Amino acid sequence: MSNLAGKRVVVTGGAGFLGRHIVRKLEDHRCREIFIPRSQDYDLVRMEAVKRLYVDARPDVMVHLAARVGGIGANMRNPGSFFYENLMMGVQLMEQGRLHGIEKFVAIGTICAYPKFTPVPFREDDIWNGYPEETNAPYGLAKKMLLVQSQAYRQQYGFNAIYLLLVNLYGPGDNFDPEYSHVIPALIKKVFDAKELGEKSIVAWGTGQASREFLYVENAAEGIVLATEKYNKPDPVNLGAGFEITIRELAELICALAGFDGKIKWDTSKPDGQPRRCLDTNRAKKEFGFVARTDLQEGLKRTIEWYSNEGRQKPIQG
Repeated sequence: MSNLAGKRVVVTGGAGFLGRHIVRKLEDHRCREIFIPRSQDYDLVRMEAVKRLYVDARPDVMVHLAARVGGIGANMRNPGSFFYENLMMGVQLMEQGRLHGIEKFVAIGTICAYPKFTPVPFREDDIWNGYPEETNAPYGLAKKMLLVQSQAYRQQYGFNAIYLLLVNLYGPGDNFDPEYSHVIPALIKKVFDAKELGEKSIVAWGTGQASREFLYVENAAEGIVLATEKYNKPDPVNLGAGFEITIRELAELICALAGFDGKIKWDTSKPDGQPRRCLDTNRAKKEFGFVARTDLQEGLKRTIEWYSNEGRQKPIQG
């Protein structure tokens, strides 16, 4: 596949944080029809709903973003449902895609699929060299099965499925619900809440020593659409920004950008999660020319500005 113009595309999770950006990029590529299944209409954990989706939408291309996700706390509270729901959605969507003879299936994986102690930067060839970090292993392994399925289906059926590994995303429109938010929106919310209440400190999870890599959501959407258009191989591909920052440095940067001069207290009774995360992004650049263009400071400024102006006033729609 080299041109998305005129194609019918289904984007599961297309109404969500990342999905909205992908839909806009697909529109820029003149897709004929973009179908966004809503969870209240299609429970993709159930095979009958998956079958109905394919009949209703008649897609040429399936981009599977929909996932049950959350930060470390949510993963630790819901390991069973995170495993089952993510596994069933992906496996059934790809099987029905094969049976309906679609042209391409784009599976979105996660950095949580990598082994806990993967050498940094994470290279795609290291993905099977160990067990994932325990706090999010059920989620990571459920999403990793899409890689196994995509390669098996390509081998047996000639089915064109690709698998992309996404690093942690952030940006305007992120989920700031403290029950399910990831580290950047969680810290931004804590800072704004502290400023509003006149508090002199915020509490952050862990030691602050773990490192993470963050990809601005609009850049992620660009990478996914580029891969959808241009990449047709069995090997997994990292999508990231190619840098790492410690959580301590991140928290200090967010405080500075948001104008909070209070202290950061570290709750070391809470887990750090995986010790380090940083992706090798050379394959994406080589195969379909993807390079992340928004640096972290600029992306954080935009996210903080959005939260200040809009995010606190209205709930996030998913």
